[in-house]
Amino acid sequence: MGEIVNVKEIVESKKVELKRRIENLKEKRIFPKLALILANDDKASRVYVGNKRKLCHELGVLEEEYTFDENVVEEELINVIKKLNKDDSVDGILVQLPLYNHLNESKILDCISPNKDVDGFHPLNLGKLMIGEKTTVSCTPKGVMTILESLNVNLSGKDAVIVGRSRIVGKPMAQLLLSKNATVTTCHSKTKDLKEYTKKADILVVAVGVPHLIKKDMVKEGAIVLDVGINRIDGKLQGDVDTQDVLEKVEYITSVPGGVGLTTVISLMENLIEIAERR
Repeated sequence: MGEIVNVKEIVESKKVELKRRIENLKEKRIFPKLALILANDDKASRVYVGNKRKLCHELGVLEEEYTFDENVVEEELINVIKKLNKDDSVDGILVQLPLYNHLNESKILDCISPNKDVDGFHPLNLGKLMIGEKTTVSCTPKGVMTILESLNVNLSGKDAVIVGRSRIVGKPMAQLLLSKNATVTTCHSKTKDLKEYTKKADILVVAVGVPHLIKKDMVKEGAIVLDVGINRIDGKLQGDVDTQDVLEKVEYITSVPGGVGLTTVISLMENLIEIAERR
């Protein structure tokens, strides 16, 4: 029988470490500050922003919010970002996704200074990750790596399979696993016979947004499965992996809710503190 990873415990130990680092910064008269931009009417986004706000307060990080209604024009949003780029008191800028449909997501994200890009989505930061330079790493893949490190997994030579190829999770995830000498395969919606790949994986990361896509017959005995999917079905959250079905076969698995999502928010704070420390 496999084990569901206690991600909450991992996050609590990270909080202790971050509080110590924040205190060190404050002693140097540096007060980490996050600017949050919300330009959508998505209920889930408001919950996520609330979680980020709560964690800022818990850790003693300053935060300010900019909320826009559906009449916002791109230029207005871009001007706010440009102002925040020049504001020395702001360490990190976060644009909560998704945006209203009429707004160009890539254009707006690319306006954030790479030095204040706490989400790690800027092309310059993604490019640095690709060539192995130190940079700000996307929060969800970073959170996955935090979980693997806490389990003391030696990734060298392991077969890692990622299901999903987004700019936010799949692509940066592949680079992080490669940097630890794993052999990485990326699967997606056009992959023929997904099962052929997933059942060979020592490490399986699933991030496609298809509820309970991964079943017991699709995983290798003793695999480590990281479920990044968040699907709302009849008001309940479900992952991309059928946790109960695969549990008896794997060594470790993360649950939804209470899994990778918890490390995403703490990774955001880690990124913010790393940026403040560079000050």
